[in-house]
Amino acid sequence: MKPSTEFTEYVLEQLAPIGLMQTSRFFGGVGISNGFAQFAMIMGNSLYFTVDEDTRKKYEQAGMQPFSYMTKKGRIQVRRYFEIPEDILSDTEQLRLWANEAMCVADKPRPTKRSR
Repeated sequence: MKPSTEFTEYVLEQLAPIGLMQTSRFFGGVGISNGFAQFAMIMGNSLYFTVDEDTRKKYEQAGMQPFSYMTKKGRIQVRRYFEIPEDILSDTEQLRLWANEAMCVADKPRPTKRSR
Protein backbone atom coordinates (compact mmCIF):
# COMPACT_ATOMS: atom_id res chain seq x y z
CA MET A 1 0.00 0.00 0.00
CA LYS A 2 1.31 3.42 -0.96
CA PRO A 3 2.13 5.71 1.98
CA SER A 4 0.13 8.88 2.39
CA THR A 5 1.83 12.17 1.59
CA GLU A 6 0.90 13.45 5.05
CA PHE A 7 2.55 10.52 6.85
CA THR A 8 5.70 10.77 4.72
CA GLU A 9 5.95 14.51 5.39
CA TYR A 10 5.41 13.93 9.12
CA VAL A 11 8.24 11.37 9.26
CA LEU A 12 10.61 13.60 7.31
CA GLU A 13 9.76 16.55 9.56
CA GLN A 14 10.53 14.45 12.65
CA LEU A 15 13.85 13.34 11.16
CA ALA A 16 14.87 16.79 9.85
CA PRO A 17 17.11 17.71 12.84
CA ILE A 18 19.34 14.70 12.09
CA GLY A 19 20.23 16.13 8.70
CA LEU A 20 19.11 16.24 5.13
CA MET A 21 17.13 13.16 4.18
CA GLN A 22 16.61 11.90 0.66
CA THR A 23 13.61 9.91 -0.46
CA SER A 24 13.16 7.54 -3.35
CA ARG A 25 10.52 5.18 -4.63
CA PHE A 26 11.04 1.79 -3.04
CA PHE A 27 8.84 -1.18 -3.99
CA GLY A 28 5.60 0.81 -3.85
CA GLY A 29 6.70 2.73 -0.78
CA VAL A 30 9.27 5.36 0.09
CA GLY A 31 12.93 4.69 0.85
CA ILE A 32 14.71 7.15 3.16
CA SER A 33 18.46 7.65 3.08
CA ASN A 34 20.93 9.99 4.68
CA GLY A 35 22.82 10.44 1.42
CA PHE A 36 25.01 7.41 2.06
CA ALA A 37 22.73 4.47 2.73
CA GLN A 38 19.03 3.72 2.92
CA PHE A 39 18.21 3.27 6.59
CA ALA A 40 14.41 3.43 6.57
CA MET A 41 11.36 2.82 4.46
CA ILE A 42 7.72 3.75 4.65
CA MET A 43 5.19 1.18 3.52
CA GLY A 44 1.55 2.01 3.93
CA ASN A 45 1.57 4.33 6.90
CA SER A 46 4.24 2.42 8.79
CA LEU A 47 7.86 3.38 9.27
CA TYR A 48 10.51 0.65 9.20
CA PHE A 49 14.15 1.00 10.20
CA THR A 50 17.10 -1.15 9.15
CA VAL A 51 18.20 -3.59 11.84
CA ASP A 52 20.98 -6.08 12.39
CA GLU A 53 21.35 -9.05 14.72
CA ASP A 54 22.05 -6.77 17.69
CA THR A 55 19.40 -4.08 17.19
CA ARG A 56 16.65 -6.49 16.07
CA LYS A 57 16.26 -7.66 19.68
CA LYS A 58 15.05 -4.23 20.79
CA TYR A 59 12.30 -4.25 18.16
CA GLU A 60 11.25 -7.80 19.01
CA GLN A 61 11.13 -6.96 22.73
CA ALA A 62 8.84 -4.06 21.87
CA GLY A 63 6.55 -6.54 20.08
CA MET A 64 7.32 -5.22 16.61
CA GLN A 65 7.33 -7.27 13.43
CA PRO A 66 9.57 -7.31 10.36
CA PHE A 67 8.30 -5.93 7.08
CA SER A 68 6.43 -8.62 5.20
CA TYR A 69 4.49 -9.01 2.00
CA MET A 70 2.38 -11.68 0.32
CA THR A 71 3.36 -13.69 -2.74
CA LYS A 72 1.62 -16.57 -4.47
CA LYS A 73 3.74 -18.90 -2.33
CA GLY A 74 2.88 -17.20 0.97
CA ARG A 75 4.10 -14.43 3.24
CA ILE A 76 7.71 -13.28 2.91
CA GLN A 77 9.40 -11.58 5.87
CA VAL A 78 12.16 -9.06 5.28
CA ARG A 79 14.01 -9.26 8.59
CA ARG A 80 16.37 -6.41 7.66
CA TYR A 81 13.53 -3.90 8.23
CA PHE A 82 11.42 -3.76 11.39
CA GLU A 83 8.49 -1.49 12.10
CA ILE A 84 9.16 1.07 14.80
CA PRO A 85 6.83 1.24 17.83
CA GLU A 86 4.14 3.93 17.67
CA ASP A 87 5.31 5.51 20.94
CA ILE A 88 8.79 5.99 19.40
CA LEU A 89 7.28 7.60 16.30
CA SER A 90 5.51 10.16 18.47
CA ASP A 91 8.58 10.88 20.66
CA THR A 92 10.87 13.09 18.60
CA GLU A 93 13.95 12.54 20.76
CA GLN A 94 13.59 8.75 20.84
CA LEU A 95 12.82 8.62 17.12
CA ARG A 96 16.06 10.42 16.37
CA LEU A 97 18.02 8.01 18.58
CA TRP A 98 16.49 4.99 16.84
CA ALA A 99 17.07 6.60 13.43
CA ASN A 100 20.75 7.27 14.23
CA GLU A 101 21.13 3.64 15.27
CA ALA A 102 19.48 2.51 12.00
CA MET A 103 21.84 4.76 10.02
CA CYS A 104 24.83 3.14 11.71
CA VAL A 105 23.46 -0.32 10.86
CA ALA A 106 22.80 0.69 7.24
CA ASP A 107 26.33 2.07 6.87
CA LYS A 108 27.95 -1.19 8.05
CA PRO A 109 28.96 -3.62 5.33
CA ARG A 110 26.62 -6.60 5.23
CA PRO A 111 28.16 -10.03 5.68
CA THR A 112 28.45 -12.07 2.51
CA LYS A 113 26.46 -15.27 2.23
CA ARG A 114 29.68 -17.23 2.62
CA SER A 115 30.48 -15.62 6.01
CA ARG A 116 26.95 -15.98 7.35
